[in-house]
Amino acid sequence: MPQASGEGKRNLRNKKFANQDQVEQHNSFKQFKRWRQERVRKLKLKDYSYRVPQGETDLPFLASNRELPSITWIGHSTFLIQLGGLNIVTDPVWSGQMAFQKRLAPPGIPIKDVPPVDVVLVSHSHYDHLSIASLRRLTGGRQLLVPAGLSSKLKLKGFNNVREFHWWESVTIKGVKFTFVPSQHWTRRNPWDTNSSHWGGWVMETAGANRADIEPHSKQQTAESIKASYQETAAASAWKAEQPEKKKRAVRHAVPASTIYFAGDSGYFRGFKEIGSRFQIDVALMPIGAYEPEWFMSPQHVSPEEALQAFEDTGAKWFVPMHYGAFKLADDTPREALDRLEAERCRRCLEKERVIVLPLGETWKLT
Repeated sequence: MPQASGEGKRNLRNKKFANQDQVEQHNSFKQFKRWRQERVRKLKLKDYSYRVPQGETDLPFLASNRELPSITWIGHSTFLIQLGGLNIVTDPVWSGQMAFQKRLAPPGIPIKDVPPVDVVLVSHSHYDHLSIASLRRLTGGRQLLVPAGLSSKLKLKGFNNVREFHWWESVTIKGVKFTFVPSQHWTRRNPWDTNSSHWGGWVMETAGANRADIEPHSKQQTAESIKASYQETAAASAWKAEQPEKKKRAVRHAVPASTIYFAGDSGYFRGFKEIGSRFQIDVALMPIGAYEPEWFMSPQHVSPEEALQAFEDTGAKWFVPMHYGAFKLADDTPREALDRLEAERCRRCLEKERVIVLPLGETWKLT
């Protein structure tokens, strides 16, 4: 396994992990108390009537598919990704509530219906990204790939099939390469373990993926590939228009993809550009929620506008929003996050087809 970068190593003196940039994380008790006091007034004015739509889940396809890459949003930061013949789950959380807040919309697929899982990717240890109860209920081999400092805690919970990683370290499993990449965040599961484990995102590459540091694509090549995918999308849309209503709901755009970036949780930072320089990313799964109030959340959570900037920094072709619609983690609502995302997309003149807003449970089948 390759050596970790300097930023990725644990500080042996205080046994804490740190971000690439020296940014103040607003996680002190005093700051938290100020936010909670403000929140009592704000939440009375918030409209939580909007619910993320539930899509039509193709369970037989998910159970038998070992060839076609696909992405199914379970909710929040939990996805079922099928890539290179593997069933991959990110940040497993099927919890019905978070702290005292009930879940706003049910998971896209009940956990009992999830096919056997080969790999579980954990971005960091916060409870809305790692539920031990959910992890126990998943079936299959469940090879856990986790940030440095977290494996010992999971082994104490009875999980032995665990490997931990520093930033830029990677492993290949049955032809799919998993690389742990930086993010700007922090960790804590109890009052005594702040930043004792790391945080980050994951890049998944199939064997035929083109790495940017080996075979870079020119902007012209990237533009041509996107244009070709739009033509496929237009053809699929025309086909859908002629089909019965049931088939209309079940079809998603087909796009060529071999590299998927799961960003985990992050504030906006220079690392997005570095990730884009190292990989030729097709699909970026990016957080857009839990950003308000920005004075408190911005070091750790991107706003919708920052998420689109990060997406452009990575050079990815398609953007899939996540980290909204499941829990009241901050003062923004799911509708506000989506509205700001769409307004910023229009302001940037970003093609609408490049932002894929998934319903819960519906599978986006990629070619």
